[in-house]
Amino acid sequence: MARAIWLGGAVAVGAAGCASAPPLDNPALVRPMAEEVENPVLVSPGTPTAGSYREVFDKCLDVLDDDFPIRSADPADGRIITLPRIAPGYEQFWKRGNPDPRERLLATFQTIRQTAVVEIRVGERGGYLVTVIVERELEDLPRPSRQRTGSAVFQEAPTVDRQLDVVGATGAAPVATNWFRIGRDCAAEQRILRRIRECR
Repeated sequence: MARAIWLGGAVAVGAAGCASAPPLDNPALVRPMAEEVENPVLVSPGTPTAGSYREVFDKCLDVLDDDFPIRSADPADGRIITLPRIAPGYEQFWKRGNPDPRERLLATFQTIRQTAVVEIRVGERGGYLVTVIVERELEDLPRPSRQRTGSAVFQEAPTVDRQLDVVGATGAAPVATNWFRIGRDCAAEQRILRRIRECR
């Protein structure tokens, strides 16, 4: 008898859950989208001065160097260029990576690197227009770097693999890697633009 009462309660709770479903004309779960920031974003509105330009440049440099190593930062040119960095996946949860879950998952299983370029120029109606471009590249290897084959399982290969690497003056042998562009990383651009806009 207790089992019948428990089963009847479970059916009632399940039926109540179905009643709270969205209507048929709107079956999808609608999540509020984060506000999209224009690229370029207007910062420090007003009449441009040397002090305000230096402040905007320093803020952009401060935001970028939290995530990327800086290659060149030229205030006279108004450009900040970063060195490529390997995009962190879910296995590096402590690092700030791509805010898009799908792209973060892709970076978990593929080697993707990102390079950011920030350009600062005077706006037509005052202030400064800051443009952020984050390019993504995928590594193309002829074979996986830690490939396990059937020969390794059956021990048909020699147990000691003696490959000699010639070390040059730089201290390491050159590694042949190929990278090809896979497009811009819009989610990372939006995150950087939001942080720059908050620094106004």
